[in-house]
Amino acid sequence: MLSSQPKTTQTGHSAKLVFDDVDTFGSLCGPCNATLNRIEKDSNVSLHVRGLEVTVEGDVDTVAIASRAIEQVYALVRRGVVLTDDDISRAIVALKSDINTDLGAVFSDVVMSPQNGVPITAKGIAQKNYVNAVKNSDIVFAIGPAGTGKTYLAVAMAAKAFMDHQVKRIILTRPAVEAGERLGFLPGTMEDKVNPYLKPLYDALHDMMDDERVHRLVEKSIIEVAPLAFMRGRTLNDAFVIFDEAQNATSEQMKMFLTRLGKNSKAVVNGDVTQTDLPTGVRSGLCEAQDILKHVKGISICLLDSIDVVRHPLVRDIVDAYKKSGH
Repeated sequence: MLSSQPKTTQTGHSAKLVFDDVDTFGSLCGPCNATLNRIEKDSNVSLHVRGLEVTVEGDVDTVAIASRAIEQVYALVRRGVVLTDDDISRAIVALKSDINTDLGAVFSDVVMSPQNGVPITAKGIAQKNYVNAVKNSDIVFAIGPAGTGKTYLAVAMAAKAFMDHQVKRIILTRPAVEAGERLGFLPGTMEDKVNPYLKPLYDALHDMMDDERVHRLVEKSIIEVAPLAFMRGRTLNDAFVIFDEAQNATSEQMKMFLTRLGKNSKAVVNGDVTQTDLPTGVRSGLCEAQDILKHVKGISICLLDSIDVVRHPLVRDIVDAYKKSGH
């Protein structure tokens, strides 16, 4: 009888992994061996399946990486963790960086469990580091391209902190100037002008809590969603504060925001320094803060990249294409 864990024997540049659970092995392979095919492609190895055995062939390093990936993915699916193709790719990237990476610590660490939805977890090492930074630091800068989960994870952690009574308020803010548009030129009341800019924050929040509760908490100002200008002159105590699209803040606005933080509060500052909408010649306050504050104790700076994109796979390709073009 085989043990509950896969056994590995290596000879030259090949490894044979033997498994004992038919159902788990089927989940490991995926539909039409899709999961194993992804591991094979991303690890640059050849995989051969026979019964409950997988033979891995390639050079020494790639065989080690692929074998480690297969073993850990098997353990994850046995625990009921569902991994997408993109998750597998991020897992291979993590193992290439450090073969001792514990994928279970990354993909099975639940950030929060919405009442009606799939548990929210980190999607890769960079996101896991981001989550850990928010847990351990009072101010966190998350800098990376669109689609890397910066805002979504921050809102998830804010909702969790609120529901666990760690903070009394959630405050979501962002500059209300984007893509060449200014509030004064937009039609409607101030609320009409501001809401379109804050909708991504509302959308994420509604994924964490039911609509009625969000509406009730917003009415009581326990959850506050406001443009950055409304932060001036305030002291934010007992709050989880998320500053989104921070690349569009000037130096003065960034300093103003960071000095609002009060007792028992956390601030998460998110942005993509490649997508600033500030006038030509005006340096982003996010870029400046990254340089000035990188050595300040209690502040963490997390960098995410295209591999961390969790939107449509084409988003990652678009980010990479623009990076290569120098834009």
